[in-house]
Amino acid sequence: QVQLVESGGGLVQAGGSLRLSCAASGRTFSSMAWFRRAPGKEREFVAIIRWTGGTTYYADAVKGRFIISRDNAENTVSLQMNSLKSEDTGVYYCAGDIQGLSWFNPQRERTYGYWGQGTQVTVSS
Repeated sequence: QVQLVESGGGLVQAGGSLRLSCAASGRTFSSMAWFRRAPGKEREFVAIIRWTGGTTYYADAVKGRFIISRDNAENTVSLQMNSLKSEDTGVYYCAGDIQGLSWFNPQRERTYGYWGQGTQVTVSS
């Protein structure tokens, strides 16, 4: 059974940091990504990492503030979020792609076959 389980969300003041983790089980993924959904908005792409090689790509909104990384031994992917802003508030989702297609269009949700339940991040101003 394939599972993606996020953790690490919470409440933080603007300018602070949080670290999210996503534990994957039951499957090895070609790429893993983070998405988020702000209140009243559609879910949007945040960052992606290739499992082999560790190449990363970020949405412009988080570039320079967020860092995505993976731990091969633990089969986890993390998102270090720094200099948080109120507009970073939302539910953060981990997504996994086993076919490798997500790298060519990381914003396209349909290329990810597996999703976690999400973890809430609230940034207070």
